[in-house]
Amino acid sequence: MLTRWMERIVDDQAAPARFVVLSVLALGDLRLVHRPETGRDWALALGALAVCLAGSRVPLGAAVTLGALLLGGDLLGAQVGVPIKAMIAVALFELALRRSGRRAVLGAAVTVTLVGVHVLRSHDEAAGSLYRLGILAGLPLLLGAYIRLTRENARQARERAAETERRRRSETLAARAAERTAIARELHDLVAHHVSSMVLRVGVARHVLTGDTDPRVAEVLDDLHGSGTAALADLRRLVALLRDPEQVRADPATSLVEPAGLVEALEAVLERGRRTGPAVTAEVDPAITGLDAMRGLAVLRLCQEGLANVARHAGPGAAARLSVRLDGATVRVEIADDGGRDVPPPERPAAVRSGGYGLIGMTERVELLGGRLQAGPVPGGRGWRLLAELPSGPPPAAEPVPGAEPGPALVHFAAPPDALDPGGRHGGPGR
Repeated sequence: MLTRWMERIVDDQAAPARFVVLSVLALGDLRLVHRPETGRDWALALGALAVCLAGSRVPLGAAVTLGALLLGGDLLGAQVGVPIKAMIAVALFELALRRSGRRAVLGAAVTVTLVGVHVLRSHDEAAGSLYRLGILAGLPLLLGAYIRLTRENARQARERAAETERRRRSETLAARAAERTAIARELHDLVAHHVSSMVLRVGVARHVLTGDTDPRVAEVLDDLHGSGTAALADLRRLVALLRDPEQVRADPATSLVEPAGLVEALEAVLERGRRTGPAVTAEVDPAITGLDAMRGLAVLRLCQEGLANVARHAGPGAAARLSVRLDGATVRVEIADDGGRDVPPPERPAAVRSGGYGLIGMTERVELLGGRLQAGPVPGGRGWRLLAELPSGPPPAAEPVPGAEPGPALVHFAAPPDALDPGGRHGGPGR
């Protein structure tokens, strides 16, 4: 702790305060304790004080000059030896603190020689003179050298810690890059290959259909071909993101979802969801286009997975309601279905029966953004309800246009009027 405080005191940032303290102490000593008797003594003492204060900038010159002034004062018969010797101690401390090597040793040797001559001239006893000289010069030099070495060791320790941290970060980034490359390779070679093969086969099937084929078969094949093509496009963008994140950030066109097109992307998700059977009615707040890309993608994925769960577990005869709202600093995504008309109530929770990772992935995505997700049977009724709340920050405030009429608060994607069955009493299946 003492060393730490000494480092703070002698730090360059504390130089003004140290300058003031030394000035006050020196002037107080000259005024109250060792008061000079003549103008010549005052001039010599104030000159020595100016040289001492310059010691933080030119410690070598200050120490040698003060030694010369001390010896010169002896030759002139001045009576300011004690104040000048105190200033020499300060100058030697600054010299040992701020300089090292041959020049510092030479400067200290010259100063000590000059002080030694003064001590020998002032005292007859050699042993006592050497003792005074050792106290006057040895302690400041040792203390200054110790603090300088401590500061140097601390600086080297900080540099080693910074270098270790840089190396650790570099290794972490390299490992992440290797992981991303491996994932991208597997996505391209395995998933994308099989999806591309399926899309190709569906395209061939569309072309070989005869004229007397049921139109519903052609509709299903068209839907499969469109969904597969969209999945391939998403996979290509994901592979590009994994391969070169910097290139993706530099080119917004490769983003997985653009915030300005989030409403249109949700409408496309709803259309694909309705083709699988369930009738979906949606209310989407246009203000969600102000979300950042990460939260916009989270909203899109929640809607995709939630509607896929409705089709998978509630069946094609189910009806669902989707709501995406921006409520202050919170985005609320809610998907509720009526449980289907011909599906019995579940016998055990979804987490036990499902065996998939849909809810787990949605929960992880929401929690990474600081939100929360709830999923379970509709309280006191039939069906299943998923509710996600994400922090969004303050929504951008749009300035009103004079004379313009306010637009609709929500965008409605309506299902047929008879699609919903709120009066049902059976519970929905697990997700």
